[in-house]
Amino acid sequence: MKIAGDWIEALATQAVFDALTGQGYQALFVGGCVRNALLKVAVSDIDIATDAHPEEVTRCAKAAGLRAIPTGLDHGTITVVSGGIAHEITTFRADVETDGRHAKVQFFDDVARDAARRDFTMNALYAMADGCVIDPLGGLADLERGHVRFIGDAGARICEDYLRALRFFRFTAWYGDPALGIDANGLAAVAGNLEGLERLSRERVGAELKKLLSAPDPSMAVAAMRSCGALSTVLDGVDDRGLAPLIHHEQEWGVAPDPMRRLSVLCGGENAEKLRLSKADRARWAMLRGEVGSMKAAGHLGYLHGSPVALDVLILRAAILEMPLSETQIEETKKGESAAFPVKAKDLPDLSGKDLGARLKALEALWIASEFTLSKSDLLK
Repeated sequence: MKIAGDWIEALATQAVFDALTGQGYQALFVGGCVRNALLKVAVSDIDIATDAHPEEVTRCAKAAGLRAIPTGLDHGTITVVSGGIAHEITTFRADVETDGRHAKVQFFDDVARDAARRDFTMNALYAMADGCVIDPLGGLADLERGHVRFIGDAGARICEDYLRALRFFRFTAWYGDPALGIDANGLAAVAGNLEGLERLSRERVGAELKKLLSAPDPSMAVAAMRSCGALSTVLDGVDDRGLAPLIHHEQEWGVAPDPMRRLSVLCGGENAEKLRLSKADRARWAMLRGEVGSMKAAGHLGYLHGSPVALDVLILRAAILEMPLSETQIEETKKGESAAFPVKAKDLPDLSGKDLGARLKALEALWIASEFTLSKSDLLK
């Protein structure tokens, strides 16, 4: 089997392969770029595995006139820039000592040893410069079936890096076949290592949850997280009952997946610090949860936030509060978005300061309550 794509044939990428193979070393595409090419989805990062040690990769790159950046020497990784494209090149290796977060590695010249230390079989796929696929561990069959499976002993793989427990759910959401359900051995291994999740940095947990919740439909994977205890380990006060209805509404109204909207249906902003989210994410999360409970009318939401955000709130309400959502409400958000409050400060010349602000606010509330129908003259009577 072969993979294909402009990114494989690019002269810049082939130059990186030539720099290594021309000096007698192996060079193989590996991991996500091979997996995604097989699935015929976009490839964003190009990872290459080699038997050349980091200093040899650097030497080969410089000899070929390419830039070599030591981005991860402790783990055998050099980033080689060719034609403006970054290629992350990592020496075949195995983890020889780990505390669940950091590992000491040993370099090898055997691709099978390199494959055995990876997380899931579908990530242990390699390809030669011409696209011919190398499958040391049966990952191709798992990828075709939509079976996300740990390599070897699932518990051992998780203990090497506890983030793999969360990656298991993320990969299941993105690449798993819902008809198969979740891999039972993997789920049991996560359940047996929940304490490891508490040792992960908040940033890593937050980033992984956002990736999980960006999947087209992560409801099955999140339900599995709940069933084994992982969901309540990483989030406080979490309730996933509204997630599947939310995704139904998203699909019904043509709304793209959004991790913060989905996080808002699971729990409140009290988890913001626990996940170390950005200020923008925290603000959006707090706004969505607040507006769900405010019960503002659809038009009011559209006026305050614009129609797209108003729709976010409405479908969250529909999911959390089991309320219906109609086309009329959607149209009301658009009406509110286009509405312009007709009264200006200059229309109230007898008022100033706080009195002026209070009067404008009161008139605006009347105008919104009238569904934007009251005119300036009506409001100033």
